Amino acid sequence: MTPLDKPLKRELTIGDATYTLAIDPDGLKLTEKGRRRGVELLWKDLVSGDAALATALQASLEAN
Repeated sequence: MTPLDKPLKRELTIGDATYTLAIDPDGLKLTEKGRRRGVELLWKDLVSGDAALATALQASLEAN
């Protein structure tokens, strides 16, 4: 198995919008193309089951 030791970026289209997905050793980040802010998910949150809570909290903080 190849270790994930540096960021891996891929572009994807969801509906009419284009996004960049960055996967690194800490987690993943989905950002609308041309923007800096996006949704981040840490691997430790995903494994512990706190992923939904962490994502909802981050979304509520960014809305303010």
